Amino acid sequence: MLGDLRQKLTDRFGTSDERRLDSALRRSGPVVVPVRFHVVHNGRTGWLSVSDIRRQVDTLNAAYGGGRGGVDTGVRFRLTGYSHTNSSAWFYRPRTYESSMKRRLRKGGRGTLNIYTAAVGTDVLGFSTFPQWYRRAPHMDGVVVDFRSLPGGSFRNYDRGYTAVHETGHWLGLFHTFENGCRPPGDGIADTPYEARPADGCPHGRDTCPQRGGDPVHNFMNYAHDSCMREFTAGQGRRVRAAWAAYRGG
Repeated sequence: MLGDLRQKLTDRFGTSDERRLDSALRRSGPVVVPVRFHVVHNGRTGWLSVSDIRRQVDTLNAAYGGGRGGVDTGVRFRLTGYSHTNSSAWFYRPRTYESSMKRRLRKGGRGTLNIYTAAVGTDVLGFSTFPQWYRRAPHMDGVVVDFRSLPGGSFRNYDRGYTAVHETGHWLGLFHTFENGCRPPGDGIADTPYEARPADGCPHGRDTCPQRGGDPVHNFMNYAHDSCMREFTAGQGRRVRAAWAAYRGG
């Protein structure tokens, strides 16, 4: 599985990164991720309660633990702290002020997942760093999601907390299922079939590539509606554990 990523990682991150993942696969194991949650709001707009935060962490655990129907990836999340910051600029323009926001708020080291909520937008509901990027800019490490995408939020079709599940997948080293379209190596995971383009809504019987297998429309690393998403694969679980051992563990 990791061998399929050789060219992809060479192109994006260099040969030393793909070799590091190959080696890390041999020593990968169960992972417990400490979570620091940062609620950025503008007065009452965007304010989230501790219960809201805990529901999102519970959703992460259910998704990565196989509780929605997929495999248990071996990854668990433990909330270790949270903060509330009232800033109109950070809230409405998290991309513009990403660096200053994260420099001020980020806690922990390379193995701590920092989640920030703000008004990210409607076209893009969240964004994340990859584990390979940590050593270049540690202060930028983390996941940013729109506050309306949390469980019970107001974003229609994206209100079950799966935006954070998806972006955390990137933080753990996963690509989109439609990465590279129908061209090898795809997303580099052997048990996620090739997919020409992102899923929209929840299409049934969709098969956009000539390779074996229908499109992985239910995978958390796709773009389907939250009601359609339910699974990670065993290969994705191996990938995130290997990436953890290579870049975040220890």
